[in-house]
Amino acid sequence: MQLLLAPMEGLLDFVLRDVLTRIGGADRCVSEFIRISGTLLPERVFLRFMPELANGSRTLAGVPVRAQLLGSDPVSVAENAAFLATLGPEGIDLNFGCPARTVNRHGGGASMLQDPESIARLVAAVRRAVPGHLPVSAKMRLGFDDRGRMRECAQAMVESGACELVVHARTKADGYRPPAYWEQIPLIREAVGPHIPIIANGEIWSVQDALRCREQSGCADLMLGRGSVADPGLALAIRAALAQGVPFVDTFADAVPATLPPLLPWAQMLPHMQRFWVLVCEHLTPNQRGGRLKQWLNLLRRRYPEAETAYQQVRILTDQNAISQWLEQQLAAHAPGQHA
Repeated sequence: MQLLLAPMEGLLDFVLRDVLTRIGGADRCVSEFIRISGTLLPERVFLRFMPELANGSRTLAGVPVRAQLLGSDPVSVAENAAFLATLGPEGIDLNFGCPARTVNRHGGGASMLQDPESIARLVAAVRRAVPGHLPVSAKMRLGFDDRGRMRECAQAMVESGACELVVHARTKADGYRPPAYWEQIPLIREAVGPHIPIIANGEIWSVQDALRCREQSGCADLMLGRGSVADPGLALAIRAALAQGVPFVDTFADAVPATLPPLLPWAQMLPHMQRFWVLVCEHLTPNQRGGRLKQWLNLLRRRYPEAETAYQQVRILTDQNAISQWLEQQLAAHAPGQHA
C-alpha cells in the first residue's frame, strides 16, 4: 500500500510536509500547485513552493516530493515542466482537480474536465518535454458539473502519457462537501485498464474511512489530505490496522470504531507543533504566522479534545512572542511527570 500526502493550497505546504513526514507513514508527497500562466518561471519560484528541490526532492525526513503544475496552455506548461525537470524533482504531477473559482475562470484545474481533448494536448506536451525516466502523473476529480465525461478524461490522461492517476472522488460542483463517491472510481479503472496505478482521494478522516475507501474504490493506495492534517498519526494508524490483519472488506471496516483515539497523544503532538511554529516564523511573513497555527489547531479540534482549548487560547493572540510563550507553557505543562 502506498499512502500519499495531498497538495493543498495554503494548508499542506512545505512546512506541514516537513512535520507530517517526520511523524511518519507517508510514502510520497505532492507539492501545492505551481500556477503556470504564460511565462517561464524562474528557479526561485519553484523553490518557494517546493524547497525540497534543494534536498534531492525529499523532505528532511527523506520522503520524496512530486511537483504539481497547474495551467491550461500546453506550450507554456511544457516549457516550465522542462525547466523544472532540470531542478531534479521526483516527478511532475498535473492538476485537473482544483475547484477554485479563480483557477477555473482562467481555464485551469477542474475546468479542463469539460474538454478531454485539451487534457490530452496538455499531458502529451508535458510528457514530450521532460526526460523519459521522470514520472508524469495527474490528479483529477470525477468531473466539472457532473460525472458524464470522467472516463473520457481519465483515458485522455493515460493515453497521452500519464503514468498514474489520483482521483478525488467528487466533482468540481461537489466542492469539498461530503460524501466522496469512492464507488465511482472502479468505472475509471475499467476505462484506463488494470496497469495504471490509481490512487483514491477524498473524505478520508479515519482508519474506518480508509478501509471503506479501499473496499469501495478497489484502490489499495490512498491520498490523505485534511484527514492527515487533523490527525497527523492517521497514516501510521492505517498501516497499523492493516498490519494487524484487518481484512480488505467493508463489513470489517464497521468493526473499527470511528472514535478510536489518535495514535499520537496530545503530549507527543506538542513538540511537532513547536517545530511547525519555528518553521512558520522562519519562512512566512509576520502577518501569516499566527493564522497558520490557528488554521492547524482548528483542524486538530476534529480529533483532539485538547485542541479545542488550545484553539480558544491561541485565537485571541496576535503577537508572535505571546504565541511562542504559550507553546512553551504547553510543552512544560505536558512534560513527563507533569499534570496538564
